[in-house]
Amino acid sequence: MIIVSAILFCPEEERPRIIAIQCCEPQCPSMDTCPQPVINFPDGQAESIIVAHGLNDRQLHYPLQLWYSPTASSRGAPINRPINQMIVGSEAKQWHDMVVVLKFSGSRRRGYSHASLNDLPDLAAYFLACKSK
Repeated sequence: MIIVSAILFCPEEERPRIIAIQCCEPQCPSMDTCPQPVINFPDGQAESIIVAHGLNDRQLHYPLQLWYSPTASSRGAPINRPINQMIVGSEAKQWHDMVVVLKFSGSRRRGYSHASLNDLPDLAAYFLACKSK
């Protein structure tokens, strides 16, 4: 088990914050396998998105992995306040429930390093570019 710092966007809070996330090592380690983060969403479902480009469409040397619940909106989960504050006034997608962001240790995405609030500008660029379906 490894522990890394991640960014938590909690819907009830005003600002994102840093949390510790446990990651399970792969059962069959291979060159292409990344540890699996242990993230518990209220509905038990989680999906992830890789954010490879940041502010000004700059390619990230350390891509970000955004974890969220794909059913949050349909089950009436609250709008994510910290993300909503980043996108206010735009036509960007509304995010619901909690969102957890981990940072890869390199472009090959084989492990994680510690995310920090310095990653917020790249995340804000992603959230602003993400349009509603």
